[in-house]
Amino acid sequence: MSTETERVTTDPRDTRRRRRAYGIADEAAGGIRPLIVKLILVGIVDAIAVYAIFVLVGFAEWGVAAIVFAVAALVNWIYFSKRKLPAKYLAPGVLFLALFQVFVLLYTGYVGFTNYGTGHNGSKDQAVNALMASALERVPDSPTYPVTIVESGGELGLLVTSPNGNALLGTSEEPLAAVPDATFDGDTAVTAPGWETLQFADVLERQNEVTELSVPVSEDPNEGRISTPDGSRAYQYVSSLEYDGDAVTDTSTGTVYRDIGTGAFTSDSGEELMPGWKVAVGFDNFAKAVTDQRLAGPLVYVTLWTFAFALITVGVTFAIGLFLAITFNHPRMRGRRIYRALLILPYAIPSFLSALVWAGMMNQSFGFLNQVIFGGAEIPWLTDPWMAKVSVLIVNIWLGFPYMFLVCTGALQSIPDELQEAATVDGAGPWQVFRRIKLPLLLVSIAPLLISSFAFNFNNFNVVYMLTDGGPRDSSAPIPVGHTDILISMVYKVAFTGQTRDYGLASAYTIIIFAIVAVISIVAFRRTKSLEELN
Repeated sequence: MSTETERVTTDPRDTRRRRRAYGIADEAAGGIRPLIVKLILVGIVDAIAVYAIFVLVGFAEWGVAAIVFAVAALVNWIYFSKRKLPAKYLAPGVLFLALFQVFVLLYTGYVGFTNYGTGHNGSKDQAVNALMASALERVPDSPTYPVTIVESGGELGLLVTSPNGNALLGTSEEPLAAVPDATFDGDTAVTAPGWETLQFADVLERQNEVTELSVPVSEDPNEGRISTPDGSRAYQYVSSLEYDGDAVTDTSTGTVYRDIGTGAFTSDSGEELMPGWKVAVGFDNFAKAVTDQRLAGPLVYVTLWTFAFALITVGVTFAIGLFLAITFNHPRMRGRRIYRALLILPYAIPSFLSALVWAGMMNQSFGFLNQVIFGGAEIPWLTDPWMAKVSVLIVNIWLGFPYMFLVCTGALQSIPDELQEAATVDGAGPWQVFRRIKLPLLLVSIAPLLISSFAFNFNNFNVVYMLTDGGPRDSSAPIPVGHTDILISMVYKVAFTGQTRDYGLASAYTIIIFAIVAVISIVAFRRTKSLEELN
């Protein structure tokens, strides 16, 4: 019996489909390309983490460095494990949530319970060094020290030659220490291992930094510091203040300043030496925020204006958006798509850019509104307290109504037409159909968005800051606050503007604002549960 060999012809399309299927299966199983991409991305994360750890260790931030190391190790474990598929998708979002939300909230809460601000920025040791340096006087008949300006990693140092010919090196933070391997040019040390010697032209270019450079003689601040007026010669200076444990004595007056736990050395008469240092103050910032007579007046009217600003904005934008949504939802309206596209343009433009454009148009002397619309009038849109409030509301409503128009349009289109037809058959008029059928059903889906819109406008910093900068300024207020400032912009000014900056007080205000918005939102969401019965 003869066996006939059968030739099986393969369809090219089947071959391509098979290769494509193999490729998909290979990627699903963790092929070479996904592995390379994963290695690159995780490698970038690890590189950033290693750099951050080195920087944090350099600043002795051991706790933060440990957290960065733990997060990096967790990321590597998740993405190199074959059993952590859900975590691979959740990890990026959770990481950014923790970094930009949870950490910010926790750090703000921490600062709110401290005296962190102008004059209280660092540690007690830093404050002592700054105080001693601020009262330096040259030691009479002290020797002249030949010096060389050196640099390492952007930090300047003094390479000092002592009278006995030894080389000493120090920085503004590190006291003088012997340099055994220094190179000398004659009787002057000119180079030190690990440091770059600045040339004369470089010294001239950084003259201000050189003259401000002051190096401690030793760990004891009472022994003074070495400073140079020209980068070639240095002299020893001692402070008129003497530091002894928890007290600083002014030798010129005999006044003793003690550490009484307030973050500054204080005399018996209550005078404080600045700078001080950062300490925990408990609930003092919160008590100051609501009881300080200097802050009570501005806080009351700023709070009232903040509520009015948010409520009026939400109410008017909702009314305008709902009216336009009903108008352009009518089936006999022509060109609805064009009108809708034009109406959402303000929503498509970044709010801070729109606010800046409106600020230019509302200029009293050269603005478009006064010169073109009102024929050369000089309406003080942004300089009169009440007109400035009206201007802020106009701009914010102009920016907000497209959002309400969009959500109301979507909510209206989700209401079945049969309900309106049945109500019309029963004899209901257009107003009754709207008030008794459409509006209640509309509020079922719109109410949470109204609450979120109120919370957003309660803290709408962009419009206020870009349009009026909170102005016009209230000259009677003891803090830099204006007539259009809302709570969040007032907090910004307390923290970042003016001669003194009080980050602790600003953080306390921030926590209070957070609590107010949270309470209002919780109450409002509970009230909206009654609307769910209509659905």
